[in-house]
Amino acid sequence: MTPIRNARLRLSQGQLFWREGGRGQTLVFLHGAWSDGNQWRSWLSDLSSRYHCIVPDLLGFGESERPKLHYSIELEVECLAELLEALRLRQVCLIGDSIGAWIAASYALRFPEQVQAIVLLNPEGVFLENQGWQMARVLHRFPALLKPLRLVAKLLRRADWLNQQPFEQSPVGFKLLLGRRAREIQAEGWRDRLAWLKVPILLLQGEQDSATVRAVNQTIAREAPSVQVETCVGTDSNLCEPEAIAAIDRFLQNLA
Repeated sequence: MTPIRNARLRLSQGQLFWREGGRGQTLVFLHGAWSDGNQWRSWLSDLSSRYHCIVPDLLGFGESERPKLHYSIELEVECLAELLEALRLRQVCLIGDSIGAWIAASYALRFPEQVQAIVLLNPEGVFLENQGWQMARVLHRFPALLKPLRLVAKLLRRADWLNQQPFEQSPVGFKLLLGRRAREIQAEGWRDRLAWLKVPILLLQGEQDSATVRAVNQTIAREAPSVQVETCVGTDSNLCEPEAIAAIDRFLQNLA
C-alpha cells in the first residue's frame, strides 16, 4: 500500500491541511460543500498506487484553518494556486465534486497553462433558470423553515436542494453556496464562460442523478469545447467507486 502523509502549510490567507501520496502524474482532489478531504480517502488509497495525489481540505473546512474572512470561490482558487506554487507543481489534473468542481473549473479558466484536464462530479456554479439554490437562500434568514420544508420535500419527492446534509454542519460550504449576495454568487458562476474552458473535461455522472444534476451536465457537455461523459452506477453523491476510478484511468491514459 502506498504510504499517505499529512502536511500543513501556512498560506497568506491561513493554514491549509492536505494529504499526499504516490508518484507520477499529479491529481488534485477538491471536495464538496458538505465534506472535507476525507471524502476522497478510498479514492486516494487506490489512485496513489499509479498517480501523485494531493488531497487538501479547502480553507475553512476539515483540518484547515477557518479564519474570519469573506469566503468566495475566488478565495479558494487563490489558496489552491498558492499551495500548488509552494509545492512546485506546474501541471496538474483537478478532480472536483460540488463546489470542488466549481473551484476546479474556475482555476482552469484562470490558469489554463497549469491544468492538463479536469474531472467533475455534481458540478456547482453552472446556474440554470429556476434552479433551486435561489429559493434555498431563504433558509439563511429563516432557518426555522428547514424542517417543515424537508418534510414537504420528502412527501413530494422533490426539491433536491433540500436533501443535502444540514447546512449548519458546514458553515463555509453554506456561505459559498447560499450565504452570500445573489449577485456575488452569480458573478462567480461559469455558465457564460464554458466556451472558454479549453482543457479536456471528464464528467462523471450517476445513472440515477437528479434532474438538476443531469441538466447541468448536459449544459456543460453541449457548451464546453472538449467534454467526455461517463455514466456510472449510483447517483451524483454516491457513484460506484470502481467504475468512476476506471473511467478516470481511461480518460488520463487517452490524454497521454
